[in-house]
Amino acid sequence: MNVADSNKVGSSLLQNGQVLRIELAAPKANILDLSMITALHDRLTWAQQQQRIKAIMLCAQGDHFSFGASVEEHQRDQVAQMLPRFHALVETLCTVGIPTFAVLRGNCLGGGLELVAGCTALFASPTVKLGQPEIRLAVFAPLGSLLLPWRVGGRALELLCSGRTVNASEALGLGLLHSVTEDPEAACLSYIERSLLPLSASSLRFAERAARTTLTHLLRTELPKLEQLYLEELMATADASEGIAAFLAKRPPRYANEGV
Repeated sequence: MNVADSNKVGSSLLQNGQVLRIELAAPKANILDLSMITALHDRLTWAQQQQRIKAIMLCAQGDHFSFGASVEEHQRDQVAQMLPRFHALVETLCTVGIPTFAVLRGNCLGGGLELVAGCTALFASPTVKLGQPEIRLAVFAPLGSLLLPWRVGGRALELLCSGRTVNASEALGLGLLHSVTEDPEAACLSYIERSLLPLSASSLRFAERAARTTLTHLLRTELPKLEQLYLEELMATADASEGIAAFLAKRPPRYANEGV
């Protein structure tokens, strides 16, 4: 059985309708633009209404999971529309009440990492590279600022402030990844079959809600403040616009180093 697909997101039901596989389908970069964000949100909303579903798997076509959110849509005249929609998507993922898993290969950066950081567990190949490089464009990652500390504690601070990427071995050591294997999708499915499918679907949803109490509180109380900080203060600085413009023009940025 297939759930209705868009051009950029595909989905299918596995394990007699108990597992929903959602696939980013815009390789090579699988950029999270508004159309993909909307399609992903639709899949999660649909899944929430299906009582038999016990797990959701996020996968991606191509060699990379996602290079992140659309840089073009981060420009000052577009970001006020894009950012709240992206935040609503990840908040839905974090509160859908169904265990969620991500299968990662290649680059998983920026908004791609923010998306999967809200999942129950991450399964990756040895090729994976993860990072929040937003600071290198003179912006910051609002969701990453909440989700990475939730997953790995204070070690997230250095990653968020440097924008550097980590490889599979370091990410596993940080506790960001559940496992690293040559076939992460098979490993993820094996885990779901062994650990979740024998369980009650309704009780799993109660367990997910309970285990995410702290995260849900953070998303509902602190994320709006970070969104406001980004849209009203950060984007009012010259350097934020310059960082994005320089990236799009493929030139070095010329920062004023002012605006705080």
